[in-house]
Amino acid sequence: MDYLWAFLVGGAICAVGQVLIDFTKMTPARILVLFVTLGVLLTGLGMYEPLVNFAGAGATVPLTGFGYLMAKGTLEAVREHGLLGAFSGGVAASAAGIAAAVFFGYVAALFSKSGDKS
Repeated sequence: MDYLWAFLVGGAICAVGQVLIDFTKMTPARILVLFVTLGVLLTGLGMYEPLVNFAGAGATVPLTGFGYLMAKGTLEAVREHGLLGAFSGGVAASAAGIAAAVFFGYVAALFSKSGDKS
């Protein structure tokens, strides 16, 4: 059942993104920022943690999960280090994901052929 709930919740989050792309004039970059910001906001309000506990990877893998990770890291760092944690906690919590994205982006760039989209 855990896999089913992860699939349904993650799919629903992605479906919302697809609806925003198809039926609004929002660009993918704005949708990305919206999803990350919603993840931070919902975590700050205490509403995203229950979804993560319920759906697991279905809630942490989409972009809202990145906002959740940053907000959770910031909250923990503020508890440990005070105000300085507000500046370092989100980056420290998401450092592994950011490093992996940069690394795999670099590897993909090595093996792909760049060119104009037209």
